[in-house]
Amino acid sequence: MDSYTPKIRVGIFGGAGYTGGELIRLLVHHPEAEIVFVNSESHAGKAVTDVHEGLYGDTDLLFTADPLWTKTDVVFFCFGHGKSAAFLAKHSIPDSIKIIDLAQDFRLAAPGNDYVYGLPELNRASIATARHVANPGCFATCIELALLPAAQLGLLNDDVAVNAITGSTGAGQKPSATTHFSWRQNNISVYKPFSHQHLPEIYQSLQQLQSDLTANIDFIPYRGDFARGIFATTVVRTEKDIAEIAEAYRTFYADTPFTHCVDTPPDLKQVVNTNKALVHVEKFGNKLLITSCIDNLLKGASGQAVQNMNIMFGLDETAGLQLKATAF
Repeated sequence: MDSYTPKIRVGIFGGAGYTGGELIRLLVHHPEAEIVFVNSESHAGKAVTDVHEGLYGDTDLLFTADPLWTKTDVVFFCFGHGKSAAFLAKHSIPDSIKIIDLAQDFRLAAPGNDYVYGLPELNRASIATARHVANPGCFATCIELALLPAAQLGLLNDDVAVNAITGSTGAGQKPSATTHFSWRQNNISVYKPFSHQHLPEIYQSLQQLQSDLTANIDFIPYRGDFARGIFATTVVRTEKDIAEIAEAYRTFYADTPFTHCVDTPPDLKQVVNTNKALVHVEKFGNKLLITSCIDNLLKGASGQAVQNMNIMFGLDETAGLQLKATAF
């Protein structure tokens, strides 16, 4: 008789937002996980499907205000930025429970911060033994995956130009002036140029591979007229031969199940509704153009969080994440 392996018992805080909804969507069908509670103080007692209507027929879960600590192996924090640290200051979580935080509260190294930065393509070994993981930001994930092999080659010696456009879900579920349909439709705009909050974690990650990095990452983010996805173009000045660069990129990502180097420039629909990142490199004179794209809610948030959970519990890294792109 086959031995029974209990499923990982999962709790989700802040379950009413976009990232919480995506976690539920992934985990209700995860072969090795079971959701034991979804916390939302504002929706406590309501059916999850009252908020996440796309889950009709997939779950009968109710939102709860009270966590079931004694029945939980891992919790996901889907709070707004700053609220994870505030929650932990008020609550004592048993040491046996692992934490994956999707906010930016613990992404930067600091004294007393034991959270591992959860980019598997960079920190897989550390994630595997971690009790606490800080999930990367969505823009940060897309840009880091574009630049990590270049950093390993020591190519980031001049200012790096990054332009990236994101879907409206990147702004969260709470309505605002710039997510209103009539404003966003047929529109595009720049926001937080050169000052986006994900820049510090990008520098931190690149410096793991190029410790002498002093180049500026000149990042211009754009709001896009679509719901999901991030599409980034990055320009690095270098005299190194493109064949050597392309081989370094293929080698760097050879053993990563979700990040793929592709021979032709990718488009956004190839990654939407997947946990994939696609990366393409080509050269124009001394300018290396790197194109990268992800789904901001999956590889940029909830999908990567599940990927980290899989690594932390020694599961197949792709479990629950074998998703097909919408394509058309």
